[in-house]
Amino acid sequence: MEPVEIIEDGVLLRPWRDTDADAVHRACQDPDIQRWTRVPRPYRPEHALGFVTEMSGTAWAEGTGAPFAVCDPATGDLLGSCGLISIDGTGTGEIGYWTAPWARGRGVMVRATRAVARWSFDTLGLCRLIWQAEVGNHASRLVALRAGFRIDGRLRLAIPASRSDADGWIGSLLPGEVPTPGSTGPAGPGTLAARRAAVFGRPQPTLFATAGAGELRIRPMEEQDLDAVVQTCQDPDSIRWTTVPDPYERADAQGYQVYGQDAWARGDAACFVIADPDDRYAGTIDLRLSPTDALLADVGFMTAPAARGRGYMPAALVALSAWGCTTLGLARIEWKANVGNTASRRVAEKAGFTFEGTARDGVQHRGERVDVWVAALLAKDLG
Repeated sequence: MEPVEIIEDGVLLRPWRDTDADAVHRACQDPDIQRWTRVPRPYRPEHALGFVTEMSGTAWAEGTGAPFAVCDPATGDLLGSCGLISIDGTGTGEIGYWTAPWARGRGVMVRATRAVARWSFDTLGLCRLIWQAEVGNHASRLVALRAGFRIDGRLRLAIPASRSDADGWIGSLLPGEVPTPGSTGPAGPGTLAARRAAVFGRPQPTLFATAGAGELRIRPMEEQDLDAVVQTCQDPDSIRWTTVPDPYERADAQGYQVYGQDAWARGDAACFVIADPDDRYAGTIDLRLSPTDALLADVGFMTAPAARGRGYMPAALVALSAWGCTTLGLARIEWKANVGNTASRRVAEKAGFTFEGTARDGVQHRGERVDVWVAALLAKDLG
């Protein structure tokens, strides 16, 4: 396959040259490129030279790939890498890309990805492109969405960039689905997908709430919280009203901490610890996004025995709900609790949730179906 150049929508895509090696080496020192791609670590000058000469030339010559340098058409400056990292015999290609740190925030890679996709369909005659990225790489996911890819699901990665058991997102793009030049696409600025990719692509935030005269911190779980989590989950009321393991061990608390980190990386949930004015553990509170309704989430919480009756949980629930509606764009947050859990119901109602009724056999609880109370807070309730 003969190398080609593409100029479209303000970007130049051309075959790699020996003279690109220095810029590639500089770009691949970036922590994000090293975190999310499979470039060698440490990345040395010889790696960059091998990439722009042997690896790229072989892919074109053998027809197994189409790697492009993404450049500024006016200055020739290198902006990133985009191209087909594989082409199989069934008419399917896989696209891969990275953006140089000095070129980010300008929509360069979205435009380059669309250009490569159009060329792949119109010139090569491919019938499908696929995109893969490690779960948590929200920047790459947002580029794929804006380029028209439909994110189809998750799969276990054969060769992940980081830990050996990492999962990946996978998406696909078919002919006729590439947005036209200049359009925002299905995940343009201001869309829910773009907003959430930006939120979950950053470190989990710390929220604040006021209870009485003190300020609460609603933050990610830390190592210092583990013993208090164990004590809380061994409390008889916690065991009675929640589905925490019984008996509850330190390994369970560590597993919950990992779950919270992974859920944030996936963009599925936000799991927080409530810390009192002295930064001592006072409870946990989770906001879980619905997998079927983008505007719906449910909330769950548990208060440490020593912190009960101090108004901490209603204050935290108000702060988390406001964050979920304003930052994640939620329209409805649901609360459910087993019938009889009056303490949890008081928390929800104090936080402004409206009681809606009882769902008979609404949840599975320790081996049997039980009735649950249901309440909800709507974004419009927040004014």
